Order: sequence, then C-alpha cells, then structure tokens
Amino acid sequence: MRQLAFLLVIYCFGCSGSEAVQSEDVARRLHETVPLIDGHNDLPGQYRDLSNQFSALDIAKSQPDIMTDIPRLREGGVGAQFWSVFVPTSLEGGDAVRATLEQIDVVYELARRYPDTFEIAMTADDVERVFASGKIASLIGMEGGHSIDSSLGALRMFYRLGARYMTVTHGRNTPWADSATDSPALDGLSEFGSDVIREMNWLGMLVDLSHVSEATMHDVLDVVQAPVIYSHSSARALCDHPRNVPDDVLRRLPENGGVIMVTFVPQFISQEVKDHGDMRDAESERLEAISGSSDASVAEGLRAWDQEHPAPRATLAQVADHIDHIREVAGIDHIGIGSDFDGISSVPIGLEDVSTFIDLTRELLARGYSEDAVEKILGRNVLRVMRAAEETAARLRLERGPSEALLPGRSEWN
Repeated sequence: MRQLAFLLVIYCFGCSGSEAVQSEDVARRLHETVPLIDGHNDLPGQYRDLSNQFSALDIAKSQPDIMTDIPRLREGGVGAQFWSVFVPTSLEGGDAVRATLEQIDVVYELARRYPDTFEIAMTADDVERVFASGKIASLIGMEGGHSIDSSLGALRMFYRLGARYMTVTHGRNTPWADSATDSPALDGLSEFGSDVIREMNWLGMLVDLSHVSEATMHDVLDVVQAPVIYSHSSARALCDHPRNVPDDVLRRLPENGGVIMVTFVPQFISQEVKDHGDMRDAESERLEAISGSSDASVAEGLRAWDQEHPAPRATLAQVADHIDHIREVAGIDHIGIGSDFDGISSVPIGLEDVSTFIDLTRELLARGYSEDAVEKILGRNVLRVMRAAEETAARLRLERGPSEALLPGRSEWN
C-alpha cells in the first residue's frame, strides 16, 4: 500500500486528490470489465524448485519471498493467467517431455487446491466465462519447443492436456528452429519446423515467438495461418536485446493480426540495465580467465565490481514507453501484457509483483490512452487472437487430419 500511495503522488503530481481517486476508480472498473490476461508467469517453476511439494507453498496466504500469491493477484486485478510450464533446455528428449507433464500437473493442482480462485480455461469463451464467475482463468503455456522432443504426436497430446501456446524455442536452438540467444544453425525454421507451425495452427495452439531469432520470426510469419503472440517480449528499438522484437517484424503484425505481450524483464526494458549486465558478464569472464582463479575468487571480484558499478533499475514508465512504441509502429490492436513474474530475479520500480498491474493501467490512462485502448491491451486483443486461432483450427481440421511429418532421420521408435 505504501508503494501504491507513492505512485499516486507521482502520477497525479499537480492534480487534485479527487482526480487521483478517479484514476484509481477508472482503472479498477476496467479490470472488472475486461480480464487482464497476463501472458507469462513462472509460478509453476517455484513449485518445481520445491520438488512440487504444494504443502511447502500455500499461495492462499501472503508469500513475500515470491512475486505471486492469491491476495496480490486479486489486488492487481488479474483476470486470466497463462502459467508457464517451462523446463530447462538442459533437459532433452523424454526427460523434457516428462518434466513438462509434471509442470502441467502443477497448474491442474493449483486449480484443484484453490477452486474458488482458479479454473482451467481452454478457449476464449472459457476465459470470459471464468472471469465472469469471479475466478481467474488458468491457461497453460509451454515455454520452449524442446518440450515436445521434436514429436508432433507429443505436441498434439500436450494440446489435449490444455497447452494453448508453445514458445517455438527457449534459450537454445531446437533441431528445427533457431533461438535468439544461440548461434544460428538453420537461419530460421527448417522444413520440419514449418510442419510444427502448421500443426499448431491445425490444433488451435498459439504460436509464441518470444525467444526465437529474428530469422525465425520472419520464417514463422511466412508460413503461419493464424495470429502469433509474443508471450513476454518488448521493443528492440528501445532496448537492443535479441529477445525483443525489431521494428521490421512489428510492421508485419497488422497483416498477421498477432499481439506482443509487453514484458517486465528489466534487461529487456531498460538499455541501461542491459548494458550494465553485459559489462558485468564481461567482468566475470575476465575474472574467470585469470590464472589460478576459483569460484570464490570470481565471486569476490564480482562483489567488488558491483560496489563500484551500482546496478541501474528499470521503471514502470519505461514499460509504458515500450507500449507507446509498439502502438506507434504496429498499432493498438497488437499489444498485450506478459509480465514474466516469478521467472525474473529483479523487477522494474513500480512493478514489483502481481499486485501492481493496476498501476500500469493507471499509467496508460495518465498518458491519454482511451478506455477502449486500455481494454484492448488488458485482454481484448489476446481474446481476439485466441478466437482467430480457434477458427483457423476448425477450418483446417475440415481440410485434413493430423500431420504425419517426422523430424528427418527419426522414426516413431527412436
């Protein structure tokens, strides 16, 4: 509450107290009218770190050591949540598939343990129905194509279990698509990668282009038949990070109909934060290269470096700047929100946890966004994309059955 009071002063400096209350009232009303759909939250990973022992983390109560709990979800006005069922890229093959299944089980367990708060949603209509009932619609997003072990059969079964988007890659390439943060191997998608995209369209699963290389973005946009999403990315023109979306791709979104769900990851939001991180990484490499260095000596050297180079902080206003930029380049119909809460170790000032979504809404209103525009950003744009994916799938399923494509060199038994 101290944070909220502070932000009210910042946003309404020079305006009356009644105007500040009005801003709060308008923001609350918008969150009650339209489901805020957050594209990415890694709470299931917090349970994975506890070996999926739910008794060790009861989110019905305040949990100050993480960014997500039920009281703060309510305070932030969250209406629907894509829970990330991420597993590390160090897991490969069947291990990745098994771990992803276990993460999906966490989402179902959240809905079972907290039935007054969460309900699993499979469609856009489900999201609106669950939201209207006063609950938070729980959707499942797979973060990385490595989760399917290059198997369209596995992809189809994950869809049946409720996965409604898949991020094409994570931090490393898959055998069929290049990642933004790995050395290029395919210059985008392979032919089997195109098969994966086509099968996702056939299923009605959203194609998520966060984490993929720029070449992969363009290749997907060339082959995809439904709108894409970026579940947690921002604008590269404002922060030159390979995880962000360049303007030439932004300019293609209106034709595709897709949505960029602007993220809160500090190094994707603030160029100063990104540059500081790069310098710190370089210092770490220098320390590791010193003859006779050890983990302890590197850690000590980094502590000294940190004292001499205080880390900058990203801000809520900078997140709004990314929304402004995407509106200018792609248009208001192509913006959403994808926080990455509980998947990040630091947060922007003003966006510390799930309770603060409402403050971003107030910032947009203060910048002159109409109520209709804010409603689109909160959830209407994503609902439109979900419905378009569902309609595309219905059409494609009338035209063909499931794909029989295989990764080159693979049979169904190897």
